Amino acid sequence: MLKHITSKQIVLLMILAAGVTANIGLGQGMAKAQVGNLIKNVEDGVDKFRDYLDKRGETAKDTAATPAAQGRTKRAQPTDSQKNNAKTRKDALDESLGDLNKSTNKLRRKFDATDTWMSTKSDVQTVVDDARKVNTSLTKGNYGTEAARLWGVLRNGVNDLARAYGITPLGA
Repeated sequence: MLKHITSKQIVLLMILAAGVTANIGLGQGMAKAQVGNLIKNVEDGVDKFRDYLDKRGETAKDTAATPAAQGRTKRAQPTDSQKNNAKTRKDALDESLGDLNKSTNKLRRKFDATDTWMSTKSDVQTVVDDARKVNTSLTKGNYGTEAARLWGVLRNGVNDLARAYGITPLGA
């Protein structure tokens, strides 16, 4: 026998369903270990990206020092203004990536020390904000396809972490 459902009951069921969906969307259903894994992925991504940029810088210096590179005359040499602009962009990227590394490390320390992982939401917001600065720095320079690939992986990790905490993720 079917019970007649009133419109009030339907509305209450819809509100309840929306509340459950909102909690899942905020990562409330995630175990601390799952969130810890998201943080680890971001930490690893930051390290890989920094290592790549360091190696890329060393390779560029080594290549410029070779006799073949010094003997090239087909390419116009960059002007002082172009060199300064490139250095400024590189410094901005280094600084923003350093900030992201610090905020990620701080998040890990606080996250590990608490049983209520959602209490680290403000630290995740800082990580996302720092990642936005890296994203902005990368769009201003030409760092190549490998840098773009590594940043894409790291950006996805930051976005997954942001979603777990109910924070607006980075754009593409």
